[in-house]
Amino acid sequence: MTHEPPAEAPRRRQEDGAPQDDCLFCKIVAGHVPANVVRETDTTVAFRDINPQAPTHILVIPKVHHSDAASLAAAEPAIAADLLREAGEVASEEKLESYRIVFNTGGGAGQTVFHAHAHLLGGRGMQWPPG
Repeated sequence: MTHEPPAEAPRRRQEDGAPQDDCLFCKIVAGHVPANVVRETDTTVAFRDINPQAPTHILVIPKVHHSDAASLAAAEPAIAADLLREAGEVASEEKLESYRIVFNTGGGAGQTVFHAHAHLLGGRGMQWPPG
């Protein structure tokens, strides 16, 4: 009778805040991919979306890598708070009186880049419920 070694569990991507080589937003943070940056702090970068869904559509990202907003909030709540605060600052700088902040979490919700980020949308009326 032979014994097979136990099957190795699939490896989950590490959520330790370290940059990921295959992450577009990590490459933007590192300066390896250009972006139209509108604001930067020690913990966040805000830049214009390349496929805007509103007259003002800015992404606010943490400089640390976490795959989604919930992972970021669980691991680094102070940086999650910074991200929201910066979204408000950008809205003020963009002179938005009304705006929406959206976090898509998971492919089914429309997340296409798996690095936590907020969409700041404004400059037009917003409908409820959203799409």
